Amino acid sequence: MTNSLAQTISQRWTLQGKKALITGATKGIGQAIAAEFLGLGAEIMIVARNSEAIEQQLQSWQSQGWLAHGIAADVATSQGRQLIFDQVGQKLSGLDILINNVGTNIRKKAVEYTAEEYDHIFQTNVRSVFEMCRLVYPLLKAGDNSSIVNVGSVAGLTSIRTGAPYGMSKAALVQLTKSLAVEWADDHIRVNTVAPWFIRTPLTEPLLNNPEVLAGVLAGTPLKRVGEPEEIAGLVAFLCMPSATYITGQCIAVDGGFLAFGF
Repeated sequence: MTNSLAQTISQRWTLQGKKALITGATKGIGQAIAAEFLGLGAEIMIVARNSEAIEQQLQSWQSQGWLAHGIAADVATSQGRQLIFDQVGQKLSGLDILINNVGTNIRKKAVEYTAEEYDHIFQTNVRSVFEMCRLVYPLLKAGDNSSIVNVGSVAGLTSIRTGAPYGMSKAALVQLTKSLAVEWADDHIRVNTVAPWFIRTPLTEPLLNNPEVLAGVLAGTPLKRVGEPEEIAGLVAFLCMPSATYITGQCIAVDGGFLAFGF
């Protein structure tokens, strides 16, 4: 391979110089995405509600020389979103990438949900994403081939018995992705969703520690294993790279073959 070809390829498979905002990034999938971005040369700002967790994570990354900032805020509130926006302007002075990773769930039968629980799920999983996209739109429009990636779920594509409101909220992200991808294409903002199946995180660990649940998950997964956060992070990073600049409006499952396994 010639040096010029290798250089061209390396310029396509990088996030060098990109500025990214990642919500819910102190554990699980969000943390893995943040680490992946840093390793690929991006400057990032992470968001979580726990200021102590943010500080610990930042110290670890900054000690390695990575450009990482953080803000403790609740994306489900208008005050929290405005605080995030203000900090992005001060610390990043621009934005190329938004990763909407924050999400929540309450597992119940449909008839058992209270109105408050239903509202909480949609406020966190849908409205916060919609409002974050709108809030940083001017920054992304001014950015360099900007990208939004929403972290959805296979629950938005099929029933996985995790609670109807959760599945509804993740399905809404798929439609939001399509709508914004079309509406913002002229602004050079690409919008995609990744849809994980069971990934080994602190949130899923209690479920996966149940032998019956784990057996059911593995039985429905052709690859016969649970996914790892880094396997989501790799796809999210790719979708934000120059190599992916013709991909928009898509929902890509990372599921070990779960959705393809009919019977």
